[in-house]
Amino acid sequence: MNTYQLEATPRDVAGKKAAKAIRKEGLIPAILYGQAPVETPYPGVLNPGEKIVAIENNKGIVVTDLVVTNEDVRNLIYTPSIYLIELTLKGGKTVKAIIKDIQFHPVTDAVLHIDFLEVFEGKPIVMEVPVVLEGHAEGVRSGGKLNLEMRKLRVKALYSQIPEKLVINVDTLGLGKVIKVGELQYDHLELVNAKNAVVCSVKLTRAARGVIEAAASA
Repeated sequence: MNTYQLEATPRDVAGKKAAKAIRKEGLIPAILYGQAPVETPYPGVLNPGEKIVAIENNKGIVVTDLVVTNEDVRNLIYTPSIYLIELTLKGGKTVKAIIKDIQFHPVTDAVLHIDFLEVFEGKPIVMEVPVVLEGHAEGVRSGGKLNLEMRKLRVKALYSQIPEKLVINVDTLGLGKVIKVGELQYDHLELVNAKNAVVCSVKLTRAARGVIEAAASA
């Protein structure tokens, strides 16, 4: 994955009213989910904006309330690419993270909230990776149309093993045939979508169907 540099400002005040005030300033409220050693006081506050909210697998689950700017995250959000984020907290540390979730306004599509997830060297993560088709499908040469049904697939792997895209070769994909998630394999990662989900297909077009029917009746 490519790396994206992003700065965020920790905030001490959380809640709906605080988030609404942040948006009025043209900024975006955000949260970073991270970890701390279990011996860290729990519940408790660590650094500005940080609080431990649970204990899981002998680690404290740390939530850090943040603020980011629309300008800083625009190229991170509105792109088909995926990124490993080097997230620098002003006055604090720098962590590696990915986007866990984004909330958009249902009418304006404005970004309302972003959840970031801190990643670690030896801990697998799950994230969506774009699908790219390559080759010339056999079914297309026979008059069919190639359709990409799933533009992204969810993968589970160490962040260092996650590719920028998942390439699928469709050269042998015949007319009326499909490729399902369960038929795909990639080194060092696991696809977590339903195995029977259709990723791409070659469907018979109306024009091709007419040609076939005409040939059959000749």
